Amino acid sequence: MTNDSAQTATVHGMYVTHRGWLQHWLAGKLGNRDAAADLVHDTFVRIMSGRRLPQPDGEQRAFLTKVAKGLLIDRWRHEDIERAYLDTVALLPEDQSPSPETRLLVLETLHRIDAMLRGLPPKVCEAFVLSQLDGLPYAEIAARLELSLITVKRHIKRALLACLTAL
Repeated sequence: MTNDSAQTATVHGMYVTHRGWLQHWLAGKLGNRDAAADLVHDTFVRIMSGRRLPQPDGEQRAFLTKVAKGLLIDRWRHEDIERAYLDTVALLPEDQSPSPETRLLVLETLHRIDAMLRGLPPKVCEAFVLSQLDGLPYAEIAARLELSLITVKRHIKRALLACLTAL
């Protein structure tokens, strides 16, 4: 049996054995069986596209839980971003409200920026947010984060380059 065949057999066995349990667990977290079924699917897709599989010695549920929790957190973060954006749009006068197409484009951009920010080291992300969202000057960011001015400039440059590649 080739390595791919063995991997497929292992994932299939995990699916048959643990799908129902995982869907029940996720339904409890989400309060929605359909959303849980979608997340079960996404969990197994993530596992199949990954390189690491658990050993068939009993750590499979822990492995499934870890993968599913990561996807669940991503889903909640995604929903939080959408909710914040839609709450902001709801405050606009009707004649200034963006079209559904524009809303979708903005949400996609916000999700890409969020993913990019999560991929940066914490100090780089914090310096970038303080600069771009809070409008703080670099010297104040340096003082607040206890970094040199040149380090803050490097952090901001790194974050801006990451933004360009993310968009």
